[in-house]
Amino acid sequence: MSQTVADEIVATLSKAGVQRIYGIVGDSLNPVTAALSRQKEIDWIHVRHEEAAAFAAGAEAQLTGNLTVCAGSCGPGNLHLINGLFDAHRSMAPVLAIASHIPTTEIGTGYFQETHPDQLFRECSHYCELVTNPRQLTRVLQSAIQHAISQRGVSVIVLPGDVAGMAAVSSPLAHNVALAPSIVRPIDAELVQLANIVNSAPKITLFCGSGCADAHDEVLALAEMLKAPVGYAFRGKEWIEFDNPFAVGMSGLLGWGAAYEAMHGCDALLLLGTDFPYENFIPTKSKIIQIDLRAERLGRRSRLDLGLCGDIRETIKALLPLLTAKSDRTFLDGMLEKHRYAAEKIRKNLDNVQTRRPIHPGFVAATVDELAGPDAIFAADTGMSCVWAARYLSAGKNRRLLGSFTHGSMANALPQAIGAQATYPDRTVITFSGDGGFAMLMGEILTLAQHDLPVKIVLFNNSSLGMVHLEMEVAGLAPFGCHLKNPNFAALAQAMGMFGVRVEDPSELRSALQQAFVHRGPALVDIVTDPNVLAMPPRATVQQAMGFALAMTKVAFSGDVHEVMDTVAANWK
Repeated sequence: MSQTVADEIVATLSKAGVQRIYGIVGDSLNPVTAALSRQKEIDWIHVRHEEAAAFAAGAEAQLTGNLTVCAGSCGPGNLHLINGLFDAHRSMAPVLAIASHIPTTEIGTGYFQETHPDQLFRECSHYCELVTNPRQLTRVLQSAIQHAISQRGVSVIVLPGDVAGMAAVSSPLAHNVALAPSIVRPIDAELVQLANIVNSAPKITLFCGSGCADAHDEVLALAEMLKAPVGYAFRGKEWIEFDNPFAVGMSGLLGWGAAYEAMHGCDALLLLGTDFPYENFIPTKSKIIQIDLRAERLGRRSRLDLGLCGDIRETIKALLPLLTAKSDRTFLDGMLEKHRYAAEKIRKNLDNVQTRRPIHPGFVAATVDELAGPDAIFAADTGMSCVWAARYLSAGKNRRLLGSFTHGSMANALPQAIGAQATYPDRTVITFSGDGGFAMLMGEILTLAQHDLPVKIVLFNNSSLGMVHLEMEVAGLAPFGCHLKNPNFAALAQAMGMFGVRVEDPSELRSALQQAFVHRGPALVDIVTDPNVLAMPPRATVQQAMGFALAMTKVAFSGDVHEVMDTVAANWK
């Protein structure tokens, strides 16, 4: 049999290091899956919904930094990819999507399942092109791969089924794709300008995002040189929090610790590799310097005194020799003390709720953190699950934390865990699943069973869309449409051949989690948690305070209504 266009695609992806393709089979995609069946280098991971395929591919790309692939058949099949692709694109994950299409002769006729994916995917990709001729394929595919890798995001090739089945045509322009992104740093004159600002500022704070992924040691060296407290955004937590004597916690809606105070109390704030979206948490009086690999992001969230384009690790390495070491630790030590107080307060609050029924979700998260291994991979659903992950999961050098942190989609945790577990079969992968998010793509537990992926699902079951409930209360609205009538999810998991256990008594929590974590296959722990626990932001506005005042009859994050009133009053002074 002569090689088809689909065979050429599979061979090219294999050379680019792709090991898995996530998707669902379908008529227009059949030539591609047939080509996969004729080789052994790339595995086909059959999910139950294409959205999960895109989330899984995005998770693998974020964990490895390598190109990953998902695929969907024509019309509804590839349209289902779009939400997961938006998440991957906004997370700077190098993902290639194969969007199969109707026959070329039918395009533009209103044919069965006809859409225009070459238009529909443009907003969530760096590159999106329709292949209509085998001679076109080589260059389009190579361009798609190189766009995804070099620009760190999504590429899409739209592939009609009839073209995929045609005989491949060799191209003199075929070449090995460039797989390594380049290193970028500011020019020397800009570094001198940055050094002058930093050297002249008595009090400096560093605020770090996911752009610090490979710069942990360099950030700490800079903090030591400047005696600077180090705060971080949620996406920076996994890279900066661990082994960091300068850490003062997170800022933002999920923040905790002294990061907010450190950012507002400094003379100069360095924003390192972060596209932090909440301008209300950014100071207005400090000098602000931002360094980011993507120049288009400079200054779009805050006023800037200096914006530099560069890789954080390389930029800091070039900057350090230009700096004068500071000796005064007064500001740093004051922020560290505030942070220790906040951490101790959270710990004491947990001590007070360990026997409460329904179970306090913070107690669940803290117990998971204690039992999980040093190389565990966590995937947190958007919503209250992110709150508990932010405040109770400990970062570690070899731990990873996934979530839909920029796109903010529900239902991300389980499919991201599929991608993580398929990539690292010997590591423990744990979800922080909300009952709302879990139910949205619940069918993917069948994917776990089918591929024997030993993901551990920790389900925070409060029978509520908790974050939406909280948002309504903050706005002073009576919560509406947030209640969920849930089944016994553990029994549901058992019916599907998985390990499942339901926990309603906090005294049974540790044992249930331990059983799930040592189980050799997939496991689900359905934990009935308190829906009335409120998570206070680090700084509340007057309007938020008024909204919370209407919710004072509820049990607060600290478990003490009077303490919440004091916290609100202190935050909006």
